[in-house]
Amino acid sequence: MTRKLLTGNGAAAWGARLAATDYIPAFPITPQTEIIETLSTWIDQDAMDARMVTMESEHSMITAAAAAAASGIRVFSATSSQGLLYGMEMLYTVSGWRAPFVLVNVSRGLASPITLEPDHNDIMAARDSGFLQIHCATCQEVLDSTLMAFRMAEHECIRLPVIVNMDGFYLSFTREAVEVPEPETAQQFVGDYDAENIRFRASAPVSQAVAVLGGAPYSYFRYETHMAAQNGLAIYDELSAEFTKCFGRAYPAIEAYCCDDADIVFVMLGSFATKAQAAVDRLREAGHPVGLLRPRLLRPFPAEGFRRLLAGKAGVAVIDQNLSMGMGGVLHAELAGALYGHAQAPAHLLSFIGGLGGRDISLEEFYEIAAVTRTAVAEQLTPPPRLLYTEQELREMRKLQAVASVERDELNNNTGGINHD
Repeated sequence: MTRKLLTGNGAAAWGARLAATDYIPAFPITPQTEIIETLSTWIDQDAMDARMVTMESEHSMITAAAAAAASGIRVFSATSSQGLLYGMEMLYTVSGWRAPFVLVNVSRGLASPITLEPDHNDIMAARDSGFLQIHCATCQEVLDSTLMAFRMAEHECIRLPVIVNMDGFYLSFTREAVEVPEPETAQQFVGDYDAENIRFRASAPVSQAVAVLGGAPYSYFRYETHMAAQNGLAIYDELSAEFTKCFGRAYPAIEAYCCDDADIVFVMLGSFATKAQAAVDRLREAGHPVGLLRPRLLRPFPAEGFRRLLAGKAGVAVIDQNLSMGMGGVLHAELAGALYGHAQAPAHLLSFIGGLGGRDISLEEFYEIAAVTRTAVAEQLTPPPRLLYTEQELREMRKLQAVASVERDELNNNTGGINHD
């Protein structure tokens, strides 16, 4: 095992290389382009035996990935944000093909307005597509999760594509020390891809399935895909235990930090959860028993794990880096559904929206989240969802709006106004 200083993007590329990926359909988009640039450099230098093809869009990229996987070869690709949405039609389609491959998504906020900074609205939009999802908080996790994702995708009881998700910029371009396994050890863990009954050949073209199905067979195949995704819960646990035995690093489906004696628990996805972990340390130093749960698996959703880990807790604060318009935080809603009706479920499940478009979440805001949650428990009253936003940020926003208003008026005066005739 070799220790290297890698970005999250570099770690994803190493994962694809160590898995002996055969084919990489690609299309560039910030902030994931470094992944395919790294892979193309290795291929050009004969350091990696694979074929890369630059497609004309993410839609065709995902189509090509699934078609290649169905022909019996191991496939990797990567995208981000608007690219993931551009290929959204095919996300649903190829999961129905039961074509296993790995797609790394480098999360970035969606337009409009436009941002290059991260949040989770892109990956949340894909949660019902049939792709399994693994969420990472460190560069080491990105590499290791990519290896595990190939095992999950290709498992005979799953046969579904898997997304490995990391936060753009905060993780994709952050350099951390990463333990890179020896190729032989990684190959032994990942194994060979056995395509079984989905192996197509260009030399012997065939047509399989039909274009339109009635409700009964359609329902059968859709629910069969759902059950295959559900199989991922037990299989992930098995693979995680095997990975720990091989490499010495443990990746439970839900990472629990200081939760055994906690009465208040934060729940958060991705690399921003490391900020929550630092806040937990400070709060505990001040005498407040606070803990943190960070799910790695979002699909399949580890509902039973959450019920077990949150049983008997006084209050839970879910910090979502996404916003479902007209509803609120997606993770909060899904956790509420998982806990509903269970006798030992926390009485108070609070929703906080933060980190949109890469906005920082400060330690002080985590302290405030803990205080608000503790107050809700004491007063037996759960407050409505809350956007993490400071008075100073609001004042600055009002200034920008005032400047824009003045400039618009000046533009109208200089042009004689707008003629509506």
